[in-house]
Amino acid sequence: MKSILVTGGAGFIGSHTCLLLLKKGYDIFILDSFVNSSEKLIQKLSSTLEGENFDINEKINLIKGDIKNKDDIEKVFQLSFKIRKTIIAVIHFAGLKSVSDSILKPLTYWENNVYGTINLLNIMKKYKCKNIVFSSSAAVYQTKSKKLLNENDACNPINPYGFTKLTIENILKDVIKSEPLEWRIACLRYFNPIGAHEFGFLGEDPTSKPTNIFPQITKVAMGKYNNIQIFGSDWPTHDGTGVRDYIHVMDLAEGHLSALDYLLNDIPQILILNLGTGLGTSVLELINTFQKVNNISVPYIFKGRRSGDNAFVVANNSLAKSVLNWEPKRNLEDMCRDGWNWQLKNPMRFNN
Repeated sequence: MKSILVTGGAGFIGSHTCLLLLKKGYDIFILDSFVNSSEKLIQKLSSTLEGENFDINEKINLIKGDIKNKDDIEKVFQLSFKIRKTIIAVIHFAGLKSVSDSILKPLTYWENNVYGTINLLNIMKKYKCKNIVFSSSAAVYQTKSKKLLNENDACNPINPYGFTKLTIENILKDVIKSEPLEWRIACLRYFNPIGAHEFGFLGEDPTSKPTNIFPQITKVAMGKYNNIQIFGSDWPTHDGTGVRDYIHVMDLAEGHLSALDYLLNDIPQILILNLGTGLGTSVLELINTFQKVNNISVPYIFKGRRSGDNAFVVANNSLAKSVLNWEPKRNLEDMCRDGWNWQLKNPMRFNN
């Protein structure tokens, strides 16, 4: 079996995707800076698979490194050649992802996300690895209505994070134009991944204070915070709070494997696909569902609207379903139940 490089593979979505890659028999190389992740998650993944009698001997190569440093990326490819496990494709998760932080630190986001990706693409080209699945975002869209977002809708981000993702997509379009018979590229536009593996050994494990809503909900439920802040009660939605498309992280990880399989077995091309459920859920509905499913109280307070937010961001996922033969299988209750199960089984991870 050939090998896959997973940048940011120790992170939330990356670790769940690595699990599925290993179960499918791939060898994996994980390059991660551990800025907002932990190698302990990969150790937990490894020990769990061994307990399930999966043969993962020498199948995981974990390397600490930063995509801003081209030498760190090259060392991974050099290692793969040395041990005769040629990397045939990259799943690129590595990147900073907080909308609010990107507004405060735009230069950091442009340097890490865009410059880091350019480094990665240069090294991939040098080593003739021209298959990549890129972790993009729904933040690239211009959202001014309550319609479901299609892949051909206008892209006009309202925050630096979204602009970095759109810029990388444009770079990838230029790359394939330069060598149209060689590159296979998928840009997967995420919506709002939450939840955790159903058995509770993988989940969202931020090393700094999270800015996305679900880990904040679980922290309040655990008593780490007194309440959760809801930014805006006057959005033009049915209950005044923002509406999002929440997708289970395992459905998202399965979408990555479907995209990888499609690319490796089809002609050179670039795919741009939404990965979401197509169902809108307001912030209040998410909190209420979490409370009901887990029989626990999550106090909340309303604050003013937050810069960089939108009222309604929900995917039309029909293209991904038809092209990849993929479909999300888990509902909102599963997301809330699995995410809470992860936190209950890993209470000492609340270190921020």
